[in-house]
Amino acid sequence: MNFKIKILLILLMLSSLSWAQLSLKEQKDSISFYISQTQKKNIQTALKIKYARKAQDLSLKTGVKALIVKSNINLAEIYLDAGLNTDFLKVSKRNLQLTEKIKDTVSTAFISRELGFYYYQKVTDSAFYYFNKSKKLYWALKDEFNTAVLLLDIAITQKNEKDFTGSEISSVEGISLLESLKSNDEVRKKKAFHYNNLGLVFDQLEQYDDAILYHKKMYDIISGLKGDNQWLLDVSSNNLGLVYIHSGQYDLALKKFKDILSRKGLAENDPEFYILVLDNYAHTLHLSKQHAQLPSLYLEALSIANQFDSIAYPTIAIHHHLAEYYHEYKQQDSAKYYAYKAKEISKKYHNDDLLRSLLLLSQIEVDSIAVKHYKAYIKLNDSLQMNERKIRNKFTRIQFETNQIEERNAQIEREKLWLTILSGILLITVVLIYVIVTQRTKNKELKLIQHQQVANEEIYNLMLSQQGRIEEARTIEKKRISQELHDGVLGRLFGTRLSLDSLNMASSVEAIKTRGHYIDELQTIEQDIRKVSHELNTDFISGSGFIDIIKTLVNTQTKVFNINYSLTYDETISWDSISNKTKIHIYRLIQEALHNIYKHAKASLIQISFKLNNDVICLIISDNGVGFSSEKQKKGIGIKNMYSRIDEIEGKLDIKSEKNKGTTIRINIPT
Repeated sequence: MNFKIKILLILLMLSSLSWAQLSLKEQKDSISFYISQTQKKNIQTALKIKYARKAQDLSLKTGVKALIVKSNINLAEIYLDAGLNTDFLKVSKRNLQLTEKIKDTVSTAFISRELGFYYYQKVTDSAFYYFNKSKKLYWALKDEFNTAVLLLDIAITQKNEKDFTGSEISSVEGISLLESLKSNDEVRKKKAFHYNNLGLVFDQLEQYDDAILYHKKMYDIISGLKGDNQWLLDVSSNNLGLVYIHSGQYDLALKKFKDILSRKGLAENDPEFYILVLDNYAHTLHLSKQHAQLPSLYLEALSIANQFDSIAYPTIAIHHHLAEYYHEYKQQDSAKYYAYKAKEISKKYHNDDLLRSLLLLSQIEVDSIAVKHYKAYIKLNDSLQMNERKIRNKFTRIQFETNQIEERNAQIEREKLWLTILSGILLITVVLIYVIVTQRTKNKELKLIQHQQVANEEIYNLMLSQQGRIEEARTIEKKRISQELHDGVLGRLFGTRLSLDSLNMASSVEAIKTRGHYIDELQTIEQDIRKVSHELNTDFISGSGFIDIIKTLVNTQTKVFNINYSLTYDETISWDSISNKTKIHIYRLIQEALHNIYKHAKASLIQISFKLNNDVICLIISDNGVGFSSEKQKKGIGIKNMYSRIDEIEGKLDIKSEKNKGTTIRINIPT
């Protein structure tokens, strides 16, 4: 029974889980359906809002943050299109908090840009703040394209607030990013927009050659894009025409405006742009003193604008131009009418147009009224300049503050990264130092071994040379003894033998006495033979080879150093039984000692002696130089080399010195 209940409970749980999964899928499908309905064309705004709210309600029920963000973005866009600004701000800012909380950087960047667009025509510094925030987020995402797009939004905002330097920097940075991307129509189009902004900036700065260059770059890029881009080409031509006006190149400006106005259907399809270009064309005619079509063209543009309630802003420029035209021809009533009309309309729009209207009225009006308008112009101009400075400072502060926030958020990560990098660098440095020191030590040892090898070869060759001299002396001595035996002893033996033969049979007293004499002579010859035999058996030059080398060394060095010396040695030392390695080291020890005495001791006498004591060769080198304090004296390279050589032959080295009493070096070497 219990088992059946357990099975039933498990089935119920699985069923509930499947139902929940099915329900969530259905909710997601419903949300996608409602969002798709809001994006259809020819659907009423009220119905769009209804569908969008349903999608939002369903996403809130699911609790899935990504769905909530998506539905909120969709609803906010519909509110913005419908002009429901309060609702747009409410949804967008709440959605922004949510995306920041769940760290959805892509959505945060998108919402920030939407808020920037909202504030663009309302609160410039807020628009700049959100554009800058969005740019930073896209940059963090390594999304170069959207970063470049946000830089364009920032550059246009800066240009509108007359931060021309900042606008130029932003556009140049944007173009640089776009240059690094794979080229396509969308990338090229954004690049063209940046060039257009630079053209407008340099036009304002009255750097007309640069302005013309950038507008032409935009035109060339747009010309190469796919699809119908005639409107963009016309905008580019119009902007280029304005630069030609400002630079006094009226013929070129007229050509540009004529080309645009010749487009079929432009007046019907885009009346606002047509009015703008027509006014620019008429104004160029006025500036170039071609008045045949004036003021008819101005009035035509104004007539078309009056047919549309939505077209009001472009009429400000038309009224300004008509006022200037009538003022030039002394038709003051008409001039005043259009100037005041421009002032009235410009109050609803940008203050720059109002500023221009006040200046124009101060030129058209007379006396106190003109002064009144001029004072109002000066006051507004000062106010605008101060406001522009404030805005530019705000832009700088916003960038600084967002950088600070970014720095604070990234500080821990940077510290971790730097800690890792520094640890790695430290480890690598330690390893490199160890390797370098070890390698240098090895190189020094190798060089020392090489030097020792060369020196040992020199000494060995010297010993071979000395041995050759010894062998030569042996040969000469043997030849002398051979001659002595042949010419002396053998001759005497032969004479004595003949004399004895002649006396061999005689028995006289005289003969016996003579034989006794010859017998004595034979004994003398016997002793001579034994002497020669002993000389042949004794190596008369044995052991003298190494001592001769030492004599040569000491004699040569002391002559160079101009020092007297004495060399004594024990003849019982069998140098032939001592290894060449030991002899070489003894040679080098004496050489090093002589060098040190010459360099430091200032001695006039050196005494060197070899003694044999219990199978130990005792070498003593002493001088009568200035001496030194043994306790304070540091070991130089020469002394260290001497100790190193002593260690190799398992000997002992003792150096004793007193100031002004000279130095004594005692070396004990086992045989």
